Amino acid sequence: MGNKIHPRSVRLGYIQDWESKWFSLRDMPALIGEDFKIRRLVRDRFRLAAVSWVGIERAGSYLRVNIHTARPGVVIGKRGADIEAIRTQIEGLTNRKTFINVMEIKEPELDAHLVAEAIAMQLERRIAHRRAIKRAIERTMQAGALGIKGEVKGRLGGSEIARREWLREGRVPLHTFCADIDYGLVEGHTTMGLIGVKVWIFKKQFFAKSPKDLLSLAKKEEALAPEPAAAPAPAQDAPAAAKEQTHADA
Repeated sequence: MGNKIHPRSVRLGYIQDWESKWFSLRDMPALIGEDFKIRRLVRDRFRLAAVSWVGIERAGSYLRVNIHTARPGVVIGKRGADIEAIRTQIEGLTNRKTFINVMEIKEPELDAHLVAEAIAMQLERRIAHRRAIKRAIERTMQAGALGIKGEVKGRLGGSEIARREWLREGRVPLHTFCADIDYGLVEGHTTMGLIGVKVWIFKKQFFAKSPKDLLSLAKKEEALAPEPAAAPAPAQDAPAAAKEQTHADA
């Protein structure tokens, strides 16, 4: 049996970065708990703001929270009232001077968490799960993704026995470390219980060259290569040269 691992954790430090950036040996358990509370606070307050992920940075007594969302206007609020309120709450929770940055996600169709969240919201409105997954796959592929896989698990359609169904289009190479794969997990709360929604999106591949790039690279190397030097003329033997000179004098 193969072991399943989080697609993001296996690529940390290689092509993907950490969501929390700080270091502390003594207070590590407490700070991890603070990070969890901050993210839960942001997600609960901006449930309808399409928040994908929350980055946290610490330096001394300062704290920076980066909220990545597809709807920055909803997060900021009227004249910045909502963002100021959440900043006050985080400062009261952590006792640190807090700065909050709101970063817009330009292409929400390529964000796995937002795609999974959209599918879960459709399931809560009693839309057929296959239809919701197919619609999400079409939008993601039209946005330029190389592949996408969507999976739902639970009491689908109100059935008595929980089951798992998935659809895929394109390539999703989970074993290729240089493949930039985004992963999202969201739970949909329906009248029949929880339904888990998982989405994998293959955005691009690092350190890979297409045949066209390889051909152009070969042409450049050929143009930069030095021309081979002309072969020197063969030297005549000394006795033969002297005999030719004697005949010329005679």
